[in-house]
Amino acid sequence: MSSVSSQRLLGRDPSTGRGIVVTTEGGLITAIEFQEHGEKQWLSAGFIDLQVNGYGGHDLNGLTLDIATVQALCQAMLKVGVTTFLPTLVTAPEARLIAALRTIDDACAQHADVASMVAGIHVEGPHIASEDGPRGAHSAADVRAPSVAEFDRWQLAAGGRVKLVTLSPHWPEAPAYISHLVKAGVVVSLGHTSADAAQIAAAVDAGATLSTHLGNGSHATMNRRHNHLWPQLAEDRLTAMFIADGHHLTPAQLKVMLRAKGLDRSLVVSDLVALGGLPAGKYENPIGGKVELRADGFLAIDDGTGNYLAGAALPLIAVIPELVNQVGLTLGEAIALMTVAPGRIIGDRGVLAVGQSADLMAFHWDGSSARPEVGGVWLRGESIR
Repeated sequence: MSSVSSQRLLGRDPSTGRGIVVTTEGGLITAIEFQEHGEKQWLSAGFIDLQVNGYGGHDLNGLTLDIATVQALCQAMLKVGVTTFLPTLVTAPEARLIAALRTIDDACAQHADVASMVAGIHVEGPHIASEDGPRGAHSAADVRAPSVAEFDRWQLAAGGRVKLVTLSPHWPEAPAYISHLVKAGVVVSLGHTSADAAQIAAAVDAGATLSTHLGNGSHATMNRRHNHLWPQLAEDRLTAMFIADGHHLTPAQLKVMLRAKGLDRSLVVSDLVALGGLPAGKYENPIGGKVELRADGFLAIDDGTGNYLAGAALPLIAVIPELVNQVGLTLGEAIALMTVAPGRIIGDRGVLAVGQSADLMAFHWDGSSARPEVGGVWLRGESIR
């Protein structure tokens, strides 16, 4: 990285289209001015992604995890405009989870840039539904009931960095478990579930505040009246996380769900896996087994049908055309779902404002269906590209 004590960054504001000049010094935003200057690239706060399993071949959920992989994943995320994220660990034996949590904590302790980017750890599972469909690509053998003692062991290994936990509220232990996590300062999200309305309500009463990739991690066919989607969409105390890659949800599904939740109770995640950013082809994956990655980012279990997703492969920058051209959001609204909205969940990040950390990204996009290109990224005011 190249360090600059004070600099002026030029771009266009995604919300207004006006020229903007952002001055940074000492790692903070010190001034913001609107003025026309001819610069065409868009300038915003860096993306915040609350669900990243890996990217560019760097896998957080392999059989082993080392500090070098965590570092490399951070660098890969910066290249696609993400300046803050939650490394996400999925359903696995406790010993493997403990080892991965400890490694991420060690990486943060040893490397300032990693600590700056990693706002916490997201543990997705293992307390999810065990049946096919809601379980997704998670290992059925490792699904287990919530355990306060196990969570406490996670948090000890992670140095207190577990920030978000996804679980299914169908377990009898769920309300007490959720209450324990909330008292410990952890955000609880509902996902990979076929829970009924009463179980969802009990979880929210206990303190759950999020829905993980709502609309996914579900049965292929559901009761049209009684299912886990309607209660979560109707519950104003739940903010919904959505995967907006055009594969996990159709544009019509996403548009309707965003209308139901409202933009102030919605945010976008990537749910990236390690195969994201790699060439199209067939791969053997630790999660999901044999999979096929298409050039358009569709990642499917290679079972001859191509019908079942095996994770997500498109970074947040790539979903802007889907949100704007297919779902009908403004560019400013789309960017807010990937900056301001997730920033509220992890605590006062993702806002382009004086006094905020100078975690910024610039990108080129002409409004067409082509993927936007990252033009610059700054972490605490230091340029990384």
